[in-house]
Amino acid sequence: MPQSTIHGFAHDQFSAAREAFEANFTNGEELGASFCATVEGETVVDLWGGFADEEKTRPWARDTIVNVYSTTKTMTALTALLLADRGELDFTDPVARYWPEFAANGKDRITVAQLMSHSSGLSGWRPAVSGADFYDWDKVTSMLAAQAPLWEPGTASGYHVYTFGFLIGEVVRRITGKSLGTVFREEIAQPLGADFWIGLPASEDHRVADLVGFELPPSTADLQLTEVQKITFIDTQTDVPSTRTRAWRGAEIPAANGHGNARSIAEIHALLANGGVAKGKRIMSEAGSRKALEQQIEGADLAMRGVQVRFGLGFGLPSPILRLAPPHPNSLFWSGGGGSFILIDVDARTTFSYAMNRMQRAMVGDERSFRIIRAMWQGLDAGAA
Repeated sequence: MPQSTIHGFAHDQFSAAREAFEANFTNGEELGASFCATVEGETVVDLWGGFADEEKTRPWARDTIVNVYSTTKTMTALTALLLADRGELDFTDPVARYWPEFAANGKDRITVAQLMSHSSGLSGWRPAVSGADFYDWDKVTSMLAAQAPLWEPGTASGYHVYTFGFLIGEVVRRITGKSLGTVFREEIAQPLGADFWIGLPASEDHRVADLVGFELPPSTADLQLTEVQKITFIDTQTDVPSTRTRAWRGAEIPAANGHGNARSIAEIHALLANGGVAKGKRIMSEAGSRKALEQQIEGADLAMRGVQVRFGLGFGLPSPILRLAPPHPNSLFWSGGGGSFILIDVDARTTFSYAMNRMQRAMVGDERSFRIIRAMWQGLDAGAA
């Protein structure tokens, strides 16, 4: 791919990051993508390029956005952190304080913190729901309120692939009287001028890049899944083609259907990297922004096939699941299916974000973004020398 198809800028100190981004296209790994980094609240790298569709008829433009799957969870977590910072939500409270029906079936002691750390025992629905049920908020949340936990809450994490957004979203709705996507838009995205949506208006459809999936193995019959893994990953599934529908884009699925680009993701999460301030605006207190770092659970994740993971409040903390070792312990991260990624280094006051449309099979991020981030770290080290 000619270099001219890569757009944006990188400060001279981070020229190697631009080269790493370009290399993803020249080596054939990339179709369309964006990468953005902030340092001390300043955007120092903002790159995009390639194509928004598999046929390569639509260039990836500055304002192209894409479904980032589980990177959406970080925006959902930010919304809850904001309410907690304002004193409207206490993570140590039982969920039932805000959502009384949730107390059913022995869930009266499950805390909001356990929802935020994937340790509530509600990683899926029993009985199962379909992807189409995600468009019926009342149905999927009432089912979660009625069912029993799949394991003893607080004893282990089990990644809440889809339930995370509905659980946190319903708590937010009970507190504010508004949907999570509305609160996020009014209190975070709009004040920061950030182009990220949970519930995308039809007026923005023309800017959305098409996700391109990867081939699944010929058979999963040989996989030995536990009941929790089956309920979490097999019983409820969505497919990549559904992300191109108006129904998916317009719904609020706050664990999986956020639409944005690397710029919006990096610039929003500058809030956590810079003590509650982004774009010169204070949205949260410093103490409130740092709560995300408070470890809630550590150990083998029951849903993700026993991978060792540490969760704070809504974010991953450095652990073996991340095959990229942040230089500072006070770092936060998460990824979306296929490869979108956000890393926040609170100590270095930096954010690194990546969003793309060609998906790869990886649990949390992949080498396309990791190579760029390593180049960013080298640039930061050189600048500090």
